[in-house]
Amino acid sequence: MLDPSAIAAPAGQAGTPAAPAQQASGQTLASATSGGPTSAAAKAQLTLGAGPTKVAMLLPLSAPGSTGENGRKMYDGARLAMADLGDKLLTLTIEDTRGDSGYAKDLAVKAITSGTAKVVIGPSELAAAQHLAKLSASKRPPVLALADNFAGGPGVYSVRLGEADSAAAGAAAIASKGAKKFVLLVPSGADSSPIESRVANALSIYGATLAVTLPYSATDGGAKVVSDMGSLVEAPDAVVVACGDGSPIAVLAALKAKGIPGKAVTLIGTDRWLERPMDPLYEGAYIATLDEGETGPIADRFKATYKYQPDVNVAYAYDMVALSAGIASSAGPDGFNKQVLENTTGFRGSTGLFRFRADGSSQRSMPFFKVEKGQLKLVEKSTSGF
Repeated sequence: MLDPSAIAAPAGQAGTPAAPAQQASGQTLASATSGGPTSAAAKAQLTLGAGPTKVAMLLPLSAPGSTGENGRKMYDGARLAMADLGDKLLTLTIEDTRGDSGYAKDLAVKAITSGTAKVVIGPSELAAAQHLAKLSASKRPPVLALADNFAGGPGVYSVRLGEADSAAAGAAAIASKGAKKFVLLVPSGADSSPIESRVANALSIYGATLAVTLPYSATDGGAKVVSDMGSLVEAPDAVVVACGDGSPIAVLAALKAKGIPGKAVTLIGTDRWLERPMDPLYEGAYIATLDEGETGPIADRFKATYKYQPDVNVAYAYDMVALSAGIASSAGPDGFNKQVLENTTGFRGSTGLFRFRADGSSQRSMPFFKVEKGQLKLVEKSTSGF
């Protein structure tokens, strides 16, 4: 079995800047001296390393705006991981999806049907990842998808933190302090079952229970669901509010009118709250999420090499390339199977401990915060819902 502690452990001395991996295919890469992501020309494939295990990576290198910037950050993360761990183990072929979901889908289908790649890292386009999850998982390489808010599917694993995991970890952290009775509020029309099951399972670890799951609608100001909660559940200890693609503000206002959060009832949010500007109604809520600025053991070496501060985009890419190198080293090119990828021990990377589930979702340990004066204040360095 793969040793999780070996994943993302630099081969060289800690703190020593890693030399960027050599690139092939005639590509010219701008030097990373400007304090930003490497500018990667993407006319053809970029190839890093010369190892026996073939890995495909799909990134939006030339996409406009933040999508392209994040893609180039992931590229730099992959370069560092190759320099640290992968050069002699992997041949990493990187293709530019341009941020186009249709083109990304075509590249991804080609990657999983070519018979060459042992694992595919990416794409980051949600629609492309969802398309792959609908395809038969037999006789194809696993996919480590980098798309935001992707639920996962058989053989197509969701790498990024999802709302279900954030909600479960937040609920577990409060249950570990003695809270026993929980209520889950989810947007009406959304598929709440993954969040519901994950929260319920996390609570069961601490002998706590999910008393009820209630859908809410922003159109009624949240008053109805809060009224229903009061009539259905007597004296809950905590309320978990998921928000999906929408805003939690209406239901938070209705909860505040009932004194939640307060001394008797704890309010738990999710990472998706943080996709919007911090609202005064967030005050006092607890949220389990990854620290955007914390990338663990790679931070200093990355900044020394690429002249800018790494973020979670860098960390996700680094960890997936490092994981691929670890599997190639431990089990060889044919080691990318369900038994290895879905082992319950999980893997430790720069984003902390994580593991993949059979349904394609991921579970992560992460910091636990409380919103105070419009800022996230660290409460615990690590919590998880598993």
